[in-house]
Formats: sequence, C-alpha cells, structure tokens
Amino acid sequence: MGRGKIVIRRIDNSTSRQVTFSKRRNGLLKKAKELAILCDAEVGVIIFSSTGKLYEFASTSMRSVIERYNKMKEEQHHPLNPHSEVKFWQREVASLRQQLHYLQESHRKLLGEELFGLSVNDLEHLENQLEVSLKGVRIKKEQVLTDEIKELHQKGNLLHQENIELYKKVNLIHQENIQLQKKVREQEHRNEADRSIHITHVISNVNDLRGPINLQLSQPQTQKNEAPANLMKLGLKLH
Repeated sequence: MGRGKIVIRRIDNSTSRQVTFSKRRNGLLKKAKELAILCDAEVGVIIFSSTGKLYEFASTSMRSVIERYNKMKEEQHHPLNPHSEVKFWQREVASLRQQLHYLQESHRKLLGEELFGLSVNDLEHLENQLEVSLKGVRIKKEQVLTDEIKELHQKGNLLHQENIELYKKVNLIHQENIQLQKKVREQEHRNEADRSIHITHVISNVNDLRGPINLQLSQPQTQKNEAPANLMKLGLKLH
C-alpha cells in the first residue's frame, strides 16, 4: 500500500517535529543546489529553525542574492528611465564581476588554496561541500566502471561465441581434408593396381610372340623342276 497523504499542519510532538525539520531542511537545500547547478540560476535560501538557528544556502553569496533581490523589487515599483537603465546595467555588470570573483575564490578554496581567515564553521561547510562533491564523483566513477565492465563482458561473450563458431569451421575443414586424403590414397591404390595389371598383360603378350616356331619341309615336286631342265637343253642347242 502507498503512503497516505500527509496533512500539512504543525507537528505537535517536538521530537517528530525536529526530525521532520532536519529531513526537509536537507532536502530543500539539496534541491536549491541542484536548481542552481542544472539551470544556472542564482539561488538563495534562508532558514530559521524554531530554536532560532540559522541555515542558509547561496549559489554565489547570500549578500549578492539579497542585494539583487532588493534591486529587483525596487525596479518593479519604479519603472526605469534611460538614465536609470544605464545605472541598472552598470550595477548588473558590477554584480556579475562580484559573482565571478566569488566563484573564483570558491574554486581556489575547493582546491585547498587561500584558506586563511576562515573560521571553523566555514572550514566545516567547505569540507561538507567537498564530501558531497567527492561522493558524486565516486558514484559517477562507479557507474562508468560498471558500464565499461558490462560492455567488456558482452564483448567477451561475443568473442567466445565467435571462437566456438571458428572452432567448428576448422574442425569441419579438418574432417573434409581427412576424407579428401582418404579418397586420394584410394585412387592411388587403384591406379597402381591398374598399372600392375597392364604391365602383366604386356609381358604376357611379349612372351607369346617369343615362343618357338615350327617349320615343316615338303618334298620337291618334279613338275616344277622340269622347266629348268628343258631350258638348259634349249640353251645347249642354241650354242
């Protein structure tokens, strides 16, 4: 269940009133500081507790804020003529110069310089400002480091997945190489077997050609030898 609506009225219990005052005072001062930083506004807050204790916050200096407030109130009641307008802008320039001087002085104090003349309360206030600023810096630093670690973790996961895919591809190529080498060896064996069969066949044919030749002599026929004899007789008669 959500919190019930708080009735805005005076808190009767003194302890509860003091606790509420402390919480809301800190919240108000924090919001005033954030408004000044985020919106570049000149903010001044003055708080008096029920016991008469003073609490204040000023984005520049409380005196500058009050003086500017009084000038603005006065100008709202008295419209500016040209002469008054010139004086107004002169005062604005002087006020801006004063604000710049105050900011430069505050910056040097935050750096730990020119701390002479500060009271214990001033030093405690400066210390609180530094602690708040340091806390904000540390929070921002932790956030940046966390984001970088998260990003590196994501990149690591992506690289791990890419390595797994590359390992699968390399393993597949290795298996294909093994199959290819196996096919090449089988083809070589078949070629060697074919060459052996061919050589054996050639040698067999050569041996068949070199086998023994059987010759048979037949008896001379008389009819065929009569012609030369007759020719010899004719030759003798011619002579």
